[in-house]
Amino acid sequence: MSLEACELCPRRCGRRPGFCGAGDAVRVFRWGPHFGEEPPITGERGSGCVFFSRCTMKCVYCQNSPWSWGGEGRDVSVEELAGIMRDMAVKDRVENWNLVSPTPYLPQIREAVSSLRREGVSLPVVWNSSGYERVETLEEYADLCDWALFDLRYANDATAQRLSAAPGYVAAARAALRWAFDRTRLIVRVLVLPGHAEEAIESLAWIATELSNEVPVSVMSQYTPAYRAERLPPLDRRVTKAEYESVVEAAADFGFERGWTQGFGAADPKLALLGENMSAGYGAVTNNML
Repeated sequence: MSLEACELCPRRCGRRPGFCGAGDAVRVFRWGPHFGEEPPITGERGSGCVFFSRCTMKCVYCQNSPWSWGGEGRDVSVEELAGIMRDMAVKDRVENWNLVSPTPYLPQIREAVSSLRREGVSLPVVWNSSGYERVETLEEYADLCDWALFDLRYANDATAQRLSAAPGYVAAARAALRWAFDRTRLIVRVLVLPGHAEEAIESLAWIATELSNEVPVSVMSQYTPAYRAERLPPLDRRVTKAEYESVVEAAADFGFERGWTQGFGAADPKLALLGENMSAGYGAVTNNML
């Protein structure tokens, strides 16, 4: 797929930069071992995260807004990106390469990973995403998806458009999850949003009936008002205990036994907003709210 006529995400902007704002150069905000991902991803030595700047969605409650919305970070060449990933593999001895919001830069990422594999440096690759993906793109870049760590954020397109400016999110995300379920190792994150617990339950119902209740799901209570959500009720508050427990109970009712739930109230707001406060460049991420 051409960068000049970019159609990597469901928006299919046909230009560069498009909606996400990504240019031709890869922009990276931070990288290093992450010890707060789901246990199969974190392992013993941490997951080698690369946090890419820009995003295909514009969530009003984004907790990574400095680089997701604002584009903070620095441009790196393919060779520099390969060097970042090589150092994490060889020096930090991370369990995998965890690509956080990689979609705008997939062609360059593939070049970097391919060059490392030719050197004999190779790790499993985690595609860590909002779930707002094109199946055609997933198919073309399947070599970068040993693990799919995908969100299923919404069950209603009107909510997805209003809160994340993501047209057609539900069909796109569900198709992406179906692809990942058939083709690779999948973990689905379901973030419970205040006032929208019923959508999280609907998402769990869809996974259980259309995929399988054997899919590992991570039900998350960590939502903390951030960015524009601080002025947008009901997103200007934390999730209530009743809201969160309704989703956890639904997961049990649907027969999910593989996965994780966050203890309600266990998430320190400072950790939940780590993305807003995280510094750029190399550094380990040590928060663990699972």
